Amino acid sequence: METAIALDGATKRFGELTAVDGLSLTIGRGATVALLGANGAGKSTTVAMLMGLLPPDEGEVTVAGRAPRQAVVEGTIAAMLQDSGLMPGVTAAELVRLARRMYPAPLRVEEALELAGLRDQARRRVDRMSGGQVQRLKFALVAVAGADTMLLDEPTRALDVQGRREFWSAMRNCAAAGRTIVFATHYLDEVEENAERVVVMARGRVVADGTPARIREAGGRAVVRFRVPAGETLPTLPGEVVREHGWATVRSATPDEVVRRLAASDADWCDLRVSPPSLDDSFLALTGAGPAAQDGSAPHGTPPAQGTPADRRIAAASSAPQADSIARTESAQTQAAKTQAARAESARTAPEEARVR
Repeated sequence: METAIALDGATKRFGELTAVDGLSLTIGRGATVALLGANGAGKSTTVAMLMGLLPPDEGEVTVAGRAPRQAVVEGTIAAMLQDSGLMPGVTAAELVRLARRMYPAPLRVEEALELAGLRDQARRRVDRMSGGQVQRLKFALVAVAGADTMLLDEPTRALDVQGRREFWSAMRNCAAAGRTIVFATHYLDEVEENAERVVVMARGRVVADGTPARIREAGGRAVVRFRVPAGETLPTLPGEVVREHGWATVRSATPDEVVRRLAASDADWCDLRVSPPSLDDSFLALTGAGPAAQDGSAPHGTPPAQGTPADRRIAAASSAPQADSIARTESAQTQAAKTQAARAESARTAPEEARVR
C-alpha cells in the first residue's frame, strides 16, 4: 500500500514544553483514520506539521513522500481546521471558486458544493449562513482541492443529526474513491461507525493504535450485570463489584471468567447481561483520565509508569497543568503560523479576490 502520511520521530517543542514527542506514525493511502486525544495531546501541532505550518524540531514529516509545504502547493493534501475564518461579503459559490484557483487539479465548484450538501445555498452570503452551513462550507473548501489526503479537525461540529449523517455519507464516498481521510472528533460514535483505524494520542505520543474494536479492548472493561437477592453470597469475581437495587454490576477485563464463576456457584442469580467495553471508557483509560488510570493500573498498549500507585497518581496530577499549558501554547503557536501563512496567501491572491467581488 502506498504511504499517504509518514511521521518518523517527529518532535515539536515550544520553549520548555514538548507538544509532540518523537511521534512515529504511518498512514496508507485510502485509509480512514480517527485521531483521538484530550486537549494538549498534540493533535493540533501534528496537523500543523502535516500542513507545513510548523516544522518539526526533530525527526521527519512527509506527505506522499514530499515535504508538507510542497504537498500543499501541489494540492496533495488539504485541511479543514477548527479555527479557520471565512471571507465575509461573498457567496458560498464565489468563495469555493476562489479556493479552486489555488489548486492544480481541483474539483468543479458544483461538485464540491454537492459533496458538502450546499447546492441549494450556493448563492447565500457567507456572513448570513448558520453555524452548520458554515461548517459545511469549510468542508467544501477542502473538497474542491481534489486532494488525495484530507485532514478534518472536528468536521461535524455545529451539524445536527441529519447533517452529520449526510457528511459521513459524503466521506465514505471520498474514501471509496481512494482518498485518505484523517479526522479528529469528540463524537466517539462517529469513530465507531466511520474509522477503520484509531490512533490515540496522549502527551505528544501514540498510546494506542488499532481498529475501534481493539481500542475498546485495550483500555476498557466489560460490564457484567445480573439480578441477585439482597444478602445473597456471591463467589469471588474478578473485577469491581457493585450491588444496588437488586442488581450486581461487575466491571472486569475478563467477563468470560466472571460468567464461568457465576455458573459454577450456588448463588441465586438471574437475568445475566454482558456488555463489551465502550470506546468512551477505553479512551479515558488510555489517556489517563479513566478509572484504570486513576487506580494505578496501566492499560494494554500504554507504557508502564514507574513507582508505586501513589507515585503514579502524583505524577498524573503534576502532568495536568503541563498538558493545559501545552494546549494553550500549541494553540497560540499554531494560530500564529496559520495567520502568517494566510497573510502570505492573501497577498498572492488579492487580484483574484478583487475580481470575485
